[in-house]
Amino acid sequence: MPQLLVELFSEEIPARMQAGAVRDLERMATDRLKAAGLTWEALTTFAGPRRLTLVVEGLPAATPDREEEVKGPKTSAPEQALDGFLRKTGLTREQLVERDGVLFAVISEKGRATATLIPEMVERIVRDFPWPKSMRWGTGTLRWVRPLKRIVCLFDGAVVPFAVDGIESGDTTEGHRFMGSGRPFAVKDFADYRAKLEREHVLLDATDRRLKILEAARAVCHAEGLELVDDDGLLDEVSGLAEWPTPILGAMDPQFLDLPPEVIRLSMKVHQKYFAVRDPKTGGLAPNFVVVANVEATDGGTALAAGNSRVLSARLNDARFFWDEDRKVGFNVWLEKLKGVTFHAKLGTMAERVDRIAALAREIAPLVGADADQAEQAARLAKVDLASGMVGEFPELQGIMGGYYARLAPTPALRADPPHKGEGDGADLPPLDGEGGREADGWGDAIADAVRDHYKPQGPNDAVPTAPLTVAVALADKLDTLVGFFAIDEKPTGSKDPFALRRAALGVIRLVLENGVRVPLMPQLRRQFAVILTDLYYNRRHALLDAARSLKSLGVPDNWADELVLKLGGATKAVIVEPGSWGILEFMPDRGAAIGEPLLAFFADRLKVLLRDQGQRHDLVDAVFALGDDDLVRIVRRVEALGAFLETEDGENLLAGYKRASNILRAEAKKGDLPDGTPVALDGAPPEETALIAAVSKAGAEVDAALATEDFAAAMTALAALRAPVDAFFTAVMVNSDIPAERDNRLKLLGQVRTVMGRVADFGKVGG
Repeated sequence: MPQLLVELFSEEIPARMQAGAVRDLERMATDRLKAAGLTWEALTTFAGPRRLTLVVEGLPAATPDREEEVKGPKTSAPEQALDGFLRKTGLTREQLVERDGVLFAVISEKGRATATLIPEMVERIVRDFPWPKSMRWGTGTLRWVRPLKRIVCLFDGAVVPFAVDGIESGDTTEGHRFMGSGRPFAVKDFADYRAKLEREHVLLDATDRRLKILEAARAVCHAEGLELVDDDGLLDEVSGLAEWPTPILGAMDPQFLDLPPEVIRLSMKVHQKYFAVRDPKTGGLAPNFVVVANVEATDGGTALAAGNSRVLSARLNDARFFWDEDRKVGFNVWLEKLKGVTFHAKLGTMAERVDRIAALAREIAPLVGADADQAEQAARLAKVDLASGMVGEFPELQGIMGGYYARLAPTPALRADPPHKGEGDGADLPPLDGEGGREADGWGDAIADAVRDHYKPQGPNDAVPTAPLTVAVALADKLDTLVGFFAIDEKPTGSKDPFALRRAALGVIRLVLENGVRVPLMPQLRRQFAVILTDLYYNRRHALLDAARSLKSLGVPDNWADELVLKLGGATKAVIVEPGSWGILEFMPDRGAAIGEPLLAFFADRLKVLLRDQGQRHDLVDAVFALGDDDLVRIVRRVEALGAFLETEDGENLLAGYKRASNILRAEAKKGDLPDGTPVALDGAPPEETALIAAVSKAGAEVDAALATEDFAAAMTALAALRAPVDAFFTAVMVNSDIPAERDNRLKLLGQVRTVMGRVADFGKVGG
């Protein structure tokens, strides 16, 4: 069957856009082909530094004839409805078919040659392509990532003629910019196209370029007794920079090896796209790098390596300057700078945020087995490197540099103002080590590690810290972020999450689960919300008073004796304002819940994502969260036990029994009040009813005992014992008896079954 080959040849496409372009081209081509009624055997897309390529195998020569029946209005419908339907279908009234009082249009469409459909399809793809950034050039109206030069379009070996903004389709393309022949060449089909590109020093497939880079880079390192430092992200990027990638080993000045290795690697990666090299004898970085050239140099790459070495030295000299200068400055200066750095207009300065994190870390520390004083110390140091020169130049090193500075920098004892001080109270806190000064060689490894790693985990594949001190600071940082942005109603919406709150929530979940931390979330969320409220109202009292004076609509009189109602994130806050004073009247009891409950639901959604990736069902998370538990470790254990139970025959049948009982109770509740109380064994009751009463009573006691010790497998075993008596009850007993006493007793029994099962999970939220 015929093959379609399309190549869109342009100036250089940024490497970071190529992976997305491959997906977009595949999606758009698939949608267009389906819309045209075409089928195919295989569809493949490729992206490189200067071209996007589409290959579709097994297309038919023409689309099939189609006949479609479209339902129209009733024969009694107004004339306007009929006219609209006729315009839509392009038919006349006489061409419509009447059936059962309804008009139908039978639309017949002859098949079209595939070659006649391709021009429109390709033009729409080109004009509608969703580049993150695009440009226009010359006098045309077309937008593309870079100027589009050529369009190859072949169907069944023949050129499909058309033009897009003056660029005519054809069968010619170009090879490598420098190593190719320099002349356009014609192609016949995809096999010919790919082979000729390779002869012209162009590797079409990004996977081939990636493999060539990896193998050649390892080879040039091995020849010198060195090892390549693997970096998948950089490998993906450089495979989009070179059509004919050629790794070359270069050397750098060994004096730069006294810089932190993260600084060296980042300078190489971000600015120069170099791979770092390791010395296997020492395990540390070697004074070398691998640069991926886009040519095969005649001198073996000697000149290229030397030139790149000079550029890298300039970069590393800059890094050395920041490294040396930062160590002269120290933490007190940086902390002072943070007072002038706005974290968020509604959440105060970075210094105020540090105060909140420090207080929360101190609260969390005992729960994770960390020292409270050290947790507060580490939290106060965690953000100071944001004011350093190195992090200003390399933002990716935040936290990492703070860890180095905390471990090495000769800084005087750190002091800080406590949060929420009254006016005129300027007393300093004691030195953060609690002993009158810093250790001579830094703040110590535990605190330095906490500063370095408190941002972790930053993604699903990032390692989770295990040191208790780091866990305390990391949890405090992420919880403050989440509560703060929920408090000001900056929640994620759809695919938009500008403050990375989903990542923060997933980080909290992984920290808790992978460290087995037993931290009930709701008290922490409520407490931090109260702290943030106090920050926002108390520490900004003068700004609020000034604003209130200008808000005549609030009706605030000159004596400031009336109550002023301020709102934050939907939570109303009553305050009283008087000359020279400002105080919070009360924290409303439901204020924490106003933020805590939606945030807990947000955690539930993130937990669903995590457990789904591990093979668990999302409805089980809902069923367990419905109990109001906020201990993530316990929740996951419940979900795992519940999932295992429902996979058994007993669990599956008992779930069906639960739903049947719930349906009966729900239907009876609509008729009036359900009877309350405990069921009893009535005289003359069927043995199945009496047996279920005894089974439910026994299961309830066993479930309560198992839940008290968090033995959720035992709780499920206790529920499994209900399966047979529940089945027997529904088989032999009529719930809606004509005798009121029997009916009430049986409804009480079903209610007790639902209650006992509901202690384990809300089975009503379980699908199936």
